[in-house]
Amino acid sequence: MVVAVDAMGGDNAPEVEVEGAVAAARRWKIPIVLVGDQGRLDAVLSRYDLKGLDIAIRHATEVVGMHDSPSDAVRKKKDSSIRVAFDLLRGNEVQAVVSAGNSGATMAVGMFLCKRIPGIDRPAIATILPNKKSQTVLLDGGANVDCKPFHLSQFGTMGAVYAKFMLGKERPRVGVLSNGEEESKGNELAREAHKLLKQSSLNYIGFVEGRDIFSGDVDVVVCDGFVGNVVLKVSEGLSEAISDMLRGEIKQRLFAKLGYLLARPAFRAFKKKVDYAEYGGAPLLGIQGTGMICHGGSNARAIMNAIHMARESVSQRINDRLIAQLGMENPELSDDVVKRGAS
Repeated sequence: MVVAVDAMGGDNAPEVEVEGAVAAARRWKIPIVLVGDQGRLDAVLSRYDLKGLDIAIRHATEVVGMHDSPSDAVRKKKDSSIRVAFDLLRGNEVQAVVSAGNSGATMAVGMFLCKRIPGIDRPAIATILPNKKSQTVLLDGGANVDCKPFHLSQFGTMGAVYAKFMLGKERPRVGVLSNGEEESKGNELAREAHKLLKQSSLNYIGFVEGRDIFSGDVDVVVCDGFVGNVVLKVSEGLSEAISDMLRGEIKQRLFAKLGYLLARPAFRAFKKKVDYAEYGGAPLLGIQGTGMICHGGSNARAIMNAIHMARESVSQRINDRLIAQLGMENPELSDDVVKRGAS
């Protein structure tokens, strides 16, 4: 099982991608193809002891920047690192792609080259967030700003399959993000999606509020990409603000400093739990292939963990299981369509 890494995507490329790839190859013996400028990658790789590691380079002459449009990534930059990586996936030379680059471009290229799974109209970014008990899957995390009710219903199906087979939740609880739990709450999109999900075979529990994401009482939260991305950015900012405020208070008080020394293991455990690098990346669900989208500011540990998550997604046959679930939800999908999607 080989993983392609877009080595030129992200804020700190290619150094963190190379470091993360080397760490993943060394720790889990994962074969990796680094995609990007051959000269730059050779120079960075020369700093590491690669004995016994299966790491190759595939040259790409272009880079999709954070300000490039998804359409440009598909139509104009045909030799970009992200495009070449998905070309390898389409040709079955690799089984997964990891990128910390432009998320919109990553989704567009992945969907254009690998196509969608039958029964899925729009792929979605599934972000894993910590809660008081384990983890919550939130989707869409930003791929689809404008959605229809049936998109949210499909997000629920994708999220439930991922939560079951990757997070070990036997019957994941699915909820629609709204401004209240009552059925009268929510906008038109939320209310119509609520009706569709009530008719599904999923373990749908109704509307959930923002605070429920972190309570541990819901496993999969669905919303459009605009709302989902705001939730993610607020959560990220809140985590950083709390850490900074605690650090400031501790520095100002003697007894707080003494208390911190005693509680340091607890603080370290908390920091690890809320650090996005521990979760690696967000799976791009709904394409015929495995894609992992990382934070643009990812460090080497995040890249390493994203590579591992990508391998586990392939090992757990997430796409095959999703196709089977879609067949249950949509009997009109013919056996022929389902088989073609699985292949």
